[in-house]
Amino acid sequence: MSESVLVTGSSRGIGKAIALELSKSGYQVIVHYLSRQEEAEAVLKAIASYGGEARVLQFDVSDREQSKKTLEKDMAQHGAYYGVVCNAGISQDSAFPSMSGKQWDKVIHTNLDSFYNVLNPITMPMVRRRKPGRIVTLASISAIIGNRGQTNYSAAKAGIIAATKSLAIELAKRQITVNCVAPGVIETEMIKGLPIDKVLELIPARRTGTSEEVAALVDFLISPRSSYITRQVISVNGGMF
Repeated sequence: MSESVLVTGSSRGIGKAIALELSKSGYQVIVHYLSRQEEAEAVLKAIASYGGEARVLQFDVSDREQSKKTLEKDMAQHGAYYGVVCNAGISQDSAFPSMSGKQWDKVIHTNLDSFYNVLNPITMPMVRRRKPGRIVTLASISAIIGNRGQTNYSAAKAGIIAATKSLAIELAKRQITVNCVAPGVIETEMIKGLPIDKVLELIPARRTGTSEEVAALVDFLISPRSSYITRQVISVNGGMF
């Protein structure tokens, strides 16, 4: 059986691209979704179309108890994961003075609390495998340089970076690497409504990135070739900083 990798938020966008790329590299992919079942099943079909192995897993990454129960049940049935890609996240942008408490809490709970909710139940089973493992988290350029209207999102993603670096120290001697990928402006639903012409002026490459370009980096970080890379934050942003 091939090594298994859980990819949260993989029914669409960057997560979907990551799931497909990992499958092409021979991993058994666990396609996670919250509510987009049809899209998740479409990812399964795409993986199956070229002979890949995959299954779906549904839970709310912001719900600690649900995450724990679902992950423990899946691991009891299929075994501990070789790798995890923490991709699931949301944005609810607003100028800070008009940002509601609900907007702040929802983004923090989904984007930052999910680090604990997903990885805490998974980490010790990975350690007990006594084999190399891989954890990749997804942050954002907003976590590094900030962004207007995204104080909640930037704070959550900056927390992801700090947590990633700390966990990397704890797991390094176990041969489990923990790295973070920080995408810039990527062509997904999340950039709809942005003044793209003005945004492109800030990008030296003068274009947006693609989900596939992010997925290629994640695929490398999940692979055995990245075994001496850990505790790193790698940006995919066309040279924005």
